[in-house]
Amino acid sequence: MTTTYDTAMEYYTEKEKLILPEYGRNIQQMVNHALTIEDKAERTRCVHSIIAIMGKLFPHLRDVNDFKHKLWDHLAIMSNFTLDIDYPYEVPKQEILNTKPERIPYPSIHIKYRHYGKTVDTMVKKAIEYPEGDDKKRFIELIANYMKKSFLTWNKEGVDDEKIYEDLKELSNGQLIYTSESLKLKESKEILAQNKVNKSKQNIPHKKIKK
Repeated sequence: MTTTYDTAMEYYTEKEKLILPEYGRNIQQMVNHALTIEDKAERTRCVHSIIAIMGKLFPHLRDVNDFKHKLWDHLAIMSNFTLDIDYPYEVPKQEILNTKPERIPYPSIHIKYRHYGKTVDTMVKKAIEYPEGDDKKRFIELIANYMKKSFLTWNKEGVDDEKIYEDLKELSNGQLIYTSESLKLKESKEILAQNKVNKSKQNIPHKKIKK
């Protein structure tokens, strides 16, 4: 049996590239057809029909603000801004679409110990300003334990308390000096166990409340 092939078959990769692929090739062909209509009134009626079909493709967006406006904007884009009709909305200019937005500068924040984060650095500065007393010591104890918890999240093999005291001293520029005798920290195994409990709680699916 001899098989024949249609040599005129058009491959998908050979077809015209869609300007807005989400609307599909049929809508693009409708827009292309509207561009060929010479009578402006007839061309306008055709375009309104196309807009109605475009809207039906996304019924879940009908309640979105300016949905119709967006459809007309997209129509103008698909026509390469060459469609001569009276638009019901002001459509964007082609130059605006081709203009790159201004680059937003990324905030440059120096963090000496990234595993502690910027929060610890901020809390240490606040602790330095605290008046001497029990409240200050409790606050520093919370900071040091949080530092130990952060370190263990980064390195689960463990951390010596002396390392936390040294880092606290360095972060405070030598103004917060503590030792195991003056500041007692939680045990590593206690912190790791609590981390494990918190993680398991996050993975528990919420049960629906029966009415």
